[in-house]
Amino acid sequence: MLTFHSDATLRRRALTELDGGQLVTPYECPERVELVLKHVQSRKLGEVREPEAFGLEPVLAVHDRDYVEFLKSCWDEWQALGREGEAIAWIWPTRTMPGRVIPECIDGRLGHYSLSADTSICEGTFEAAEASKDIALSAVKHTLTNGEPSFGLCRPPGHHAATDQFGGYCFFNNAAIAAQYALDQGRRRVAVLDVDFHHGNGTQQIFYERDDVLFVSLHGDPKQCFPYYLGHADESGMGAGMGFNINYPMAPGSGFDVWSRALDDALEKIRELGCELLIVSLGVDAFENDPISEFKLTSDDFSELGRRLGHAGLPTTFLMEGGYAVEEIGINVVNVLSGFDSV
Repeated sequence: MLTFHSDATLRRRALTELDGGQLVTPYECPERVELVLKHVQSRKLGEVREPEAFGLEPVLAVHDRDYVEFLKSCWDEWQALGREGEAIAWIWPTRTMPGRVIPECIDGRLGHYSLSADTSICEGTFEAAEASKDIALSAVKHTLTNGEPSFGLCRPPGHHAATDQFGGYCFFNNAAIAAQYALDQGRRRVAVLDVDFHHGNGTQQIFYERDDVLFVSLHGDPKQCFPYYLGHADESGMGAGMGFNINYPMAPGSGFDVWSRALDDALEKIRELGCELLIVSLGVDAFENDPISEFKLTSDDFSELGRRLGHAGLPTTFLMEGGYAVEEIGINVVNVLSGFDSV
């Protein structure tokens, strides 16, 4: 299986994350990519290739232009103001302050364009996000052109990024950008299957009123798990998109027995709705020892996940989402890809 990767994804090395009332070193770090790449190469899964450069046009097909411009200029503006540390939102539009007008001050704009205080903007953030979406687009282009599976080793991840908001370590929604690209290349309907522990709120928001992308997510119950405010089972789409958004929220502590039943149902829905391409938002943070997640999948379970995805029989692109810097992140990613290839 061809893997796409770029060292440009390592340019973002944030120092700051708000977690448990403390500023800590972020769980999302460059070492995640290095651990995955090490195992991809050691298991000899196939060639590792640099991505093409696609520019911003595919990004603007799913993201707001002013939002993209904000991400591009934020760090330089922050530095020009003499701010110390990294750019982190500390006030947001809320139910009682709906944010009808976007503020001019950068603090107000940070709140407008962010959804959580876990994600700072630092040097290299925009460049890494650009490289990450190029990886996703190169991977899906390879699958569309050659009919072969591909793996995009994306970083930053993408599935929490909405039309005009970043958070959860995500800036550009790589899976959404790739799905839209596939539609623009002539596919009628694309499935995005999100197996990250955390709900892909951004992907849901982008496609919620559309029937050309089926979004299916297996995740921790939002009553207890980040991102909390989206991902309930009764969120099934709106307008033309009714029935094309399917959520499988599960209780923290769920193991593969529960999780795999949701997976099998999800794959059946993907078949029933006639999807022509499968994009897998490949979070491996459902792993039992992931530091910020609460499912109980084992490394062997990820091999079985890959086999079941392979049996779906669809052209498939895998795009890296979550899974944090423990050694098993690489083992679990490679187990999924190897399991898929074994079918």
